[in-house]
Amino acid sequence: MGLNLEEKKAVVAEVSAQVADAQTIVVAEYRGLEVGQITTLRANARKAGVYLRVLKNTLVRRAIAGTPFEGLQGAMVGPLIYGISKDPVAAAKTLNEFAKGNDKLVIKAGAMANYVMDANGVKALATMPSREELLSKLLGTMQAPITQFVRTLNEVPTKFVRGLAAVRDAKETA
Repeated sequence: MGLNLEEKKAVVAEVSAQVADAQTIVVAEYRGLEVGQITTLRANARKAGVYLRVLKNTLVRRAIAGTPFEGLQGAMVGPLIYGISKDPVAAAKTLNEFAKGNDKLVIKAGAMANYVMDANGVKALATMPSREELLSKLLGTMQAPITQFVRTLNEVPTKFVRGLAAVRDAKETA
């Protein structure tokens, strides 16, 4: 049963709100997936903070019109599931991981603000580390010189104490 005009407007408004906060949108064809598989995919997406929904392409076209994701309209053909995320790599990672285990989910395209990617671009995006991983690597890099400096400062008194202990041991044996 089709949606009436008010329901369609509500869907467009909901998707527009998601797109307004989004960093990436990933589009995949889900033809042939069973309900249980889609339920698993939705659970994985929910854990990753990805808005995942099967939508009519015409409604999504209206929702992304006039946004930086407008270039994605050319890839909106066939039965598609849309992954929209605030994290630049979350949607790509979630759909790519699921597609590895299920050959019926085919990633068609993706988009970042003013940049449209093909399926290979989405897979490359999925291999990038997440924001949290990058921040932890940056913090480790920033802490490394300080840690080494503290070790160097600590080495002077340690060597002095070892030297005194060696002199003491030498005098005791003599």
